[in-house]
Amino acid sequence: MSDTSSGLRRARSLVPDAFVSPRRTKLLRILGTSAFVLLTGWCLWAFDFSPMRLVEGATRFGSVASFMFPPHVWQSWTEWQEILKGLGETVAMAFMGTLLGAIIAFPLAFLGARNIMPVSWFRLGIRRGFDALRAVEQLILALVFIRAFGLGPLAGILAIAVSEIGTFSKLFAEAIENTSKKPVDGVKASGAGKLQTVRFAVLPQALPVILSIILYNFESNTRSGTILGIVGAGGIGFLLADRISAYRWPEAWTIIFLIVFMVYLIDGFSGFLRKHIIGKDDRTRS
Repeated sequence: MSDTSSGLRRARSLVPDAFVSPRRTKLLRILGTSAFVLLTGWCLWAFDFSPMRLVEGATRFGSVASFMFPPHVWQSWTEWQEILKGLGETVAMAFMGTLLGAIIAFPLAFLGARNIMPVSWFRLGIRRGFDALRAVEQLILALVFIRAFGLGPLAGILAIAVSEIGTFSKLFAEAIENTSKKPVDGVKASGAGKLQTVRFAVLPQALPVILSIILYNFESNTRSGTILGIVGAGGIGFLLADRISAYRWPEAWTIIFLIVFMVYLIDGFSGFLRKHIIGKDDRTRS
């Protein structure tokens, strides 16, 4: 320890500047710290953040959460039918929106894939189109379509479909680009044309990934369908918003439990299908 300390003292005496931060670095640190503190303080002030407000909100949340147990159980089949119909509409809305988005995105993805579309300016233009569709949130699309087509699941289906066209097109194009070139070269060597190369070399590699993406997004869209229903796109979200606005919290909590259970089932089913399909294809390729 003494040797190390004496060595440090000697080095400090020989090159003192090496142990002192430059003035510019000190100034940048002070400015960065000041900006962070000022921004954090402004956010807390602008959002009226205070311990008293947090305590008050937690107390109100506790009173709302107290309606969670025991869960409300509807007594007649008519009441259950309304809830089950809402759940079914939400699943159907997610299914149809995902299906429409995937059908339209599939051919568009080939136009945005580097290994299929060599014309860079056209491919990049198509890609920017994908980004533009992905940039608009489903909730905003739903509000627009509700204005155009009226309340109900149709607006939700169109909102999910339009949003998924951009997402699917980008992800499908990346799946196509990431395919191995060896099967492509092999099919070309046998005298196949461009379409035959895509059919027999690119698609067998990309389709399992594309199918996995579709199943995953279907699960995600089931959750999104609930939110779209709250703004008027029908389904279980519409019933949930109705119960909350009427302060019927026991029913609202039961609906939330049913939504969680529904998403859990779809998540498990989607995961089973993804594992089964991709695993089967992997075994086939091997």
